[in-house]
Amino acid sequence: MDTLLAQYSDVIVSGTVENQGRFYDRFEHVVLLSVPAEVILDRVRHRINNPYGTTARQQDEILQYLRTVEPLLRRGATLDLDGRRPVAELADVIEGLAHQKA
Repeated sequence: MDTLLAQYSDVIVSGTVENQGRFYDRFEHVVLLSVPAEVILDRVRHRINNPYGTTARQQDEILQYLRTVEPLLRRGATLDLDGRRPVAELADVIEGLAHQKA
């Protein structure tokens, strides 16, 4: 990540890792996409490209992450977007942030 951020001035990174807070000072925006628990569970139950989340144990794990990790992510975020919004609309918001000048 250090190399990537040093090499490019405009970069959008997606994902969540344990040490991500270490890099927050290098970003103008840290965006959290969030949805209610019932939406997450419905989505993982019905997706066809990834089996994770189909068992009761995995769903309990997801709910535990929502209780313990999401509040930490929310505290570090500069913007919290509702992940139930249409994908194109969310992409437009992110693109708009990328084009803002500090």
